[in-house]
Amino acid sequence: MYCQNEKDKILLDSISKLLTYSETENLEPNKRFKVLLDAKRLASTSNNDSVLLKVEKNISYFYIDVDDMDNYINSNHKIKRLATQLNDSKSLAYNYYALGYAYFFKEKDSAYYYYTKAVKSFGDLNLSLDMSAALGGLAKIQLDGKDYFGASESTVKALRLLDGVEETNEIQEQKWILFSTLASISDELDNIEEALEYHQQAYEVALRMEDDFNNGIYTLNNIGSAKRKQSKYSESVDIFKDLVENYDLKAEDPSFYALVLENLAYSKYLGNLDSHQNIKKLFDESYKIADSINDEFVKMGACISMAKYFKGVGEEAEALKYANETYQLSKKITANDILLEVLMLLSELEDSESSVKYLNEHVKLSDSLLKVERNVRNKFARIELKTDQLEAENEQISRENLYLIILSGGILLTAILIYILLSQRAKNRKLKLMQVQQEANEQIYNLMLGQQDKVEEARTLEKKRISEELHDGVLGRLFGTRLSLDSINFKDGKEAMMSRANYIGQLKVIEEDIRKISHELNTDFVSGAGFMDIVTELNDNQSQAYGLKNEFNHTDDISWDIVPNKTKINIYRVIQESLQNIYKHANAKAVKISLSLENDVICLSIIDDGNGFDTTKSKKGIGLKNMTSRVKSINGEITFSSQPNQGTAINVKIPYTSNTHETY
Repeated sequence: MYCQNEKDKILLDSISKLLTYSETENLEPNKRFKVLLDAKRLASTSNNDSVLLKVEKNISYFYIDVDDMDNYINSNHKIKRLATQLNDSKSLAYNYYALGYAYFFKEKDSAYYYYTKAVKSFGDLNLSLDMSAALGGLAKIQLDGKDYFGASESTVKALRLLDGVEETNEIQEQKWILFSTLASISDELDNIEEALEYHQQAYEVALRMEDDFNNGIYTLNNIGSAKRKQSKYSESVDIFKDLVENYDLKAEDPSFYALVLENLAYSKYLGNLDSHQNIKKLFDESYKIADSINDEFVKMGACISMAKYFKGVGEEAEALKYANETYQLSKKITANDILLEVLMLLSELEDSESSVKYLNEHVKLSDSLLKVERNVRNKFARIELKTDQLEAENEQISRENLYLIILSGGILLTAILIYILLSQRAKNRKLKLMQVQQEANEQIYNLMLGQQDKVEEARTLEKKRISEELHDGVLGRLFGTRLSLDSINFKDGKEAMMSRANYIGQLKVIEEDIRKISHELNTDFVSGAGFMDIVTELNDNQSQAYGLKNEFNHTDDISWDIVPNKTKINIYRVIQESLQNIYKHANAKAVKISLSLENDVICLSIIDDGNGFDTTKSKKGIGLKNMTSRVKSINGEITFSSQPNQGTAINVKIPYTSNTHETY
């Protein structure tokens, strides 16, 4: 039994190490996947479903990281089977949510089914935050299926579950999604005033978020569109102009930039707020950007707006050109709402025969979509009913299995009781023997601990005794001898004087050796070089990996052993984060790092020759905020100095308390 337990322990330890290694930063995907497969192979030999479940979860995380949704779904179905066998209700709940998310992009019916299961499972486990997330996913599917009542009900339930919850960044992100969903529902129902209220609530949440960039500007775009639907064209134009002029959308998100340009142009046209030339220029730029990045959805939006614009200004040939392009794109990407709109527009632009054709297609598509909407709502109801029926059947099967277990247990109970009665006495004797042995083992262990303490105490006392003996005894006598020799140095001739001087010199050497021994015996040795070795290795490895020329300078007057571990860890992380930022964003060729001590302050300087940035305009990314937070946590200060195309300098100052050394 002992050997088997040891073997299992070694196996589990190997699996754990493989899983830990698979999470190594910058590990290549192929290498990571191979490590995970090795872990799964070992887990399969362990006959331990819990371990296999853990490994399979890590494999599913890998698939989502590399955006392999098909294998992500397959992996989660394996997780579902294992969690069901283990009766692991919590893992099952998260598995249902994962499958709902995965199927959302492929098969809405399956997504709805698994999100429904996740909502119920999280509710049974009182995991309200996770239940809110699952309800949010459910609401998105209901909104896509035009089940506006169901979507609104799910979203409101999800928001109520977040009442009173501390607003972490994750919670704020969820609230933003839910308020945006309610705004979309109101917009679909042409309740623009209510939609604006929800957009405003979403925007206020985005303003409270740390490191938010996209949520806030997406909501502003939605508010601008809603204002336009209210015919508040000047307000709409102001919002879109602010997005174009005050955010670097062209570089950060060209697709969204093209969408905003199209919205700005169309709002100016409807409000008659700019010249034909300027409006056409905005439309053309939006269309070209969408076409260059092959974003067919944004391109379709630009085309339909341009078609309506050119129709409005009397350029029907241009209007027909962009209407036909909208027609082709909307059919290609199945954008039925746009297709209905452009069919009506084409019926107005084309001659009578073609006009009738487009009108008939409009009517046919409209009727078809109405049927689909009714079928979707009915399908959702059937899925919920089927889910309830399956759960009822599972409960019935569970009850029947329970009855069978009870019956089987009753049959076996008599035999078991007889066996217990016969073996109980032997077990009791064995248990008493084990208890006696355990007590003996504990006594031996305590004796070993006591003996170890005595050894350590004796070692310390002996070191101190030898130190005192060398310092107060031998050193004192040698010092006296040197003085005696020195006092009679001039009593004899020159040769004797030189001989005595030689002896005195030897005694001085002995005195210094003994003093050194005394210091070493009574003082703990501190190398002080370990931390610098770690930082040097980090700098060399990262610079080589990122292809950077590096220069690392540091002084030896900092005693790193008296610096708290928290300070050293945060200095290390700031250097690591800086090198990563330089590699990802700066396009630098060289970096210079220096560590020095100035007026009891540790000074860290990191300078690169990269692109740089305008510190007065750029928003701090999560990397810079992390560095700032780390330095503040150790009572330090950090500053960023940079200009476009002039590199970046990071300066950190951290308090340092010097050590007090004994002297002899």
